[in-house]
Amino acid sequence: MSQQHGTLGVAVIGTGRMGADHVRRISDVISGARVAAVVDIDADRVKRVADAVEGCTPYTEPAAAMADPDVDAVLIASPGAAHEDALLAAFARDLPVLCEKPLTPDPVSALRVLEAEQRLGHRRVQVGFMRRYDADYLKLKSLLDQGAYGRPLMLHNKHRNAGTPPGFTNAMMIHDSAVHEIDVTRWLLDEEITAVRVLRPTPLGNAPDGLSDPQLILFETAAGQLVDTELFVNCGFGYQVSCEAVCEGGTARIGDDRGVFVNAAGKWGGSITPGFVERFEEAYDRQVQRWVDATRRGAVEGPSCWDGYAAAAVCAAGVRAQATGERVEVELGERPALYR
Repeated sequence: MSQQHGTLGVAVIGTGRMGADHVRRISDVISGARVAAVVDIDADRVKRVADAVEGCTPYTEPAAAMADPDVDAVLIASPGAAHEDALLAAFARDLPVLCEKPLTPDPVSALRVLEAEQRLGHRRVQVGFMRRYDADYLKLKSLLDQGAYGRPLMLHNKHRNAGTPPGFTNAMMIHDSAVHEIDVTRWLLDEEITAVRVLRPTPLGNAPDGLSDPQLILFETAAGQLVDTELFVNCGFGYQVSCEAVCEGGTARIGDDRGVFVNAAGKWGGSITPGFVERFEEAYDRQVQRWVDATRRGAVEGPSCWDGYAAAAVCAAGVRAQATGERVEVELGERPALYR
């Protein structure tokens, strides 16, 4: 670690919405780390970001930032297509990495990263599936692990966004939205997803051209559990995420009761968060803090390259199921010993 500051020097790769938010988080919210470098192909933007952070150096190439002697670890928040090269560059220097999802955009490239990390002989990557650090999801995970209501049989998920940006596609509904339900399904149930179906009801009247919205996704697990996820990415009224576990002796649901519920002047109700950053802000804070704390101890925790690879494999099956309307089995190799 950087001896000058006694803290973990982090290079943040990508200074778009997520990258800039992580720069703010490391600088102003969490402890034990500082932003030592920022990277972006936009030289003007990355310089503006660096100028706002004391002791931060701007770069336009990830490998150059990783060679900076003040950099001890890497946070990747660039577009998914750029992740593989950045991860391999980090492996070349044996640097710990927090990589925003996806690990990579497809299972073939994710497998290459997985195999490269295995050649190191130890884990270096934590994948940014932030819902695993959300207080509600952590409570639900604890209940299931304790067997509080018996064996889980089904999960019901709901994932709604107010709207989508221009160019949002059906495949992105899987890769950018349903990927979170894919990860929490595997994590909550501690089972691999083995098959996917995608059903398309009558679409929203004002859905963007070419986008079938909403959709219903069905997962099967290796243990025979069923999981359904409603995806409605242009609902218009805000951001809603919920999960209900149906178990042998009861059910447990999260996500329906958040914030203050009021009755006043002939009205009742509460507020709905506008987007995922606001809804999961505390989860992002907890995720990065846990990564920093583990890295300073010389440890690697949290979602692994295997989790990133498995999610990519399920996404690939989901896109095929979406396009064909058929049940598609997930093609997943054997889990290596490093990730057991």
